[in-house]
Amino acid sequence: MLPLRHTRPTLSKASRPGKPAAVENVQPVKEDCVQTKRSPSSPQGGAKKRSAFGDITNANKNQQLQKKKDGQKALVKKTRNVANNGVLKNNEINVKRAQRKAPVCDFSIEVVKEETVTTEDVTPAVKEEPCVEQLLPPDVEDIDKDAVDDPYSTSEYAMDIFTYMREREEKFVLSNYLDSQKDIGKEMRAILVDWMVEVQENFELNHETLYLAVKLVDHYLAVQVVMREKLQLIGSTAVLIASKFEERCPPCLDDFLYICDDAYKREELIAMEMDILQKLNFDINIPVPYRFLRRFGKCAHASMETLTLARYICELTLQEYDFVQESASKMAASCLLLALKMKDLGGWTATLQHYSGYRALDLLPLVKRLNFLIMCQPNEKLKAVRSKYSHRVFFEVAKLPPVDTLKLEGSFQT
Repeated sequence: MLPLRHTRPTLSKASRPGKPAAVENVQPVKEDCVQTKRSPSSPQGGAKKRSAFGDITNANKNQQLQKKKDGQKALVKKTRNVANNGVLKNNEINVKRAQRKAPVCDFSIEVVKEETVTTEDVTPAVKEEPCVEQLLPPDVEDIDKDAVDDPYSTSEYAMDIFTYMREREEKFVLSNYLDSQKDIGKEMRAILVDWMVEVQENFELNHETLYLAVKLVDHYLAVQVVMREKLQLIGSTAVLIASKFEERCPPCLDDFLYICDDAYKREELIAMEMDILQKLNFDINIPVPYRFLRRFGKCAHASMETLTLARYICELTLQEYDFVQESASKMAASCLLLALKMKDLGGWTATLQHYSGYRALDLLPLVKRLNFLIMCQPNEKLKAVRSKYSHRVFFEVAKLPPVDTLKLEGSFQT
């Protein structure tokens, strides 16, 4: 602790004889580091109002500096003129020296005559681009025009975003990778995905997180041969990576160790996370059907119940290995088309064909496979998806009957 400074005692003037001494209010001297507020009665006056940055820039000077004496102004002005005259003389000397040393050029300078330019000769440099509505066919609706005022919808970038996602689909095409896996089969993969659906429900994660986690598992198994003892570790680690990519507040590492019933250690989970990211070259922005399904549902003006039915069909395909090779956009379009047929809400419109890039006949084989998937009896070991969408929160869409096969094929011919 620093010692306090010794203050000098204040001395008052000696009073004259015969007059009473004037009593002065002697205030104690405070330290320099203490800053006191100015009161209106203080010698400096009250607190001065100012605009932001007004006193710390050269724009507004203090009034006391502006009110200088006339003699000081004249003196400063005189010295400035003397300095300017000296600079001018030096500049003239330098110009003369430069003219003497300048080389003589052989080329001649042509004088360009000024010509009068009329408004007819002027052509606009930039042509106005046609608006989006003019680029669309007459029977196609602009689904992004209503969301222009919403900054969170990014409607001006929507077409570019989904075009980019369609291009990235070609990079993440999966082959029949289970042929190279000696210890893992279709049934074991389906059980793992069913468990991952339960994890998504328990942690209340986004559906995009679930879809991305399943994609990470498939792409990792396509490049790495693993044993069945590590399959749950791969699934939980994939959910962890997808949560970090999609969630605002992802679960912590201890939560994933808990859901695995402490079957793995912390070091094993971290090592698997590093291995998955390295094997996938840290490129985990994989297009998933859930994002396309939201976009296509907006094109069809589908209700929440119809969109939930399409999501239920799409989530059933996560457990089936036979649908792994299908692209995300085609899967989303087929699920929505089957949901429209099941709800008897019409077929594939021109707007859906424009934004999805698929015709109804292109989707017919996949729609028939999806309808057959709903007709099949559920496996006793795979109950997570059906029980999830049997709840009234999801409009109990899992209880809706499938479409008759003959009726489904006949609706595509008309």
